[in-house]
Amino acid sequence: MTNFLGFSDILQGIRTISLPLYLARADIRQRYRRSTLGPFWITISTGVMIGTIGLIFGGLFKTPMSEFLPFLTAGLIIWSFISQTIIEATTVFVSAEPIIKQLPIPLFTHVIRMVARNFYIFLHNILIFPIVLLIVQKGVGEELVLSVVGLLLLIVNLLWISLLLGIICARYRDMTQIVVSLLQIFFYVTPIIWMPKLLPERTDVMILDPNPFYHVIQIVRAPLLEECPTLTNWNFSILFALLGWTFTIILFNKYRKRIAYWL
Repeated sequence: MTNFLGFSDILQGIRTISLPLYLARADIRQRYRRSTLGPFWITISTGVMIGTIGLIFGGLFKTPMSEFLPFLTAGLIIWSFISQTIIEATTVFVSAEPIIKQLPIPLFTHVIRMVARNFYIFLHNILIFPIVLLIVQKGVGEELVLSVVGLLLLIVNLLWISLLLGIICARYRDMTQIVVSLLQIFFYVTPIIWMPKLLPERTDVMILDPNPFYHVIQIVRAPLLEECPTLTNWNFSILFALLGWTFTIILFNKYRKRIAYWL
């Protein structure tokens, strides 16, 4: 059973999922305990940033605001969820050191807690999207259901990425800065503040096709814009999840017992 220690930890964390979900909500309440607007301050700041970027880049790229603003809003909100989750994943075990060393709860519980906390913030931010649609007088179509499926697949990917980074960064603390730097690069090479149609012909094959962030964002964003994600988007995201979870479980099985000693 030792060889499956990590896998057992993951299963136990899923069985007791009500605990990390409760702790994630408690984290949000604690963070904004004396704030009048609470987590909606994040929503307001995100809205201001979207409006500013939209005005500047919409004019710069000469793209109609009715087309660019919904694209930017959806992309930026989804990216914020992804990037903040990945950044916090680098310290998910380090920040939970006192609990890990004192309480015999699954390590995966801390990962679920962190991802859930950022998901709750995402739910606050996504409220901006229907407001933007009202402003530009656009609606959503029946493709919206695909966005929910895409969001679930995105969370599945974020869970293994968070667990993997948590393991690596517990052992090598300098990896945190490397991850932050890589995220900054991916932000600019992923169509978030610019639209794919602006790329020169055939350049998208080199920039978009091998970019995992493009595919996992697109399966959530495209249906919100009354578009359907491509089969490549779905296949890449599913394969990304399968390969990622396989590798992460193997690594977690091997190093599960050592993590507490690395902290």
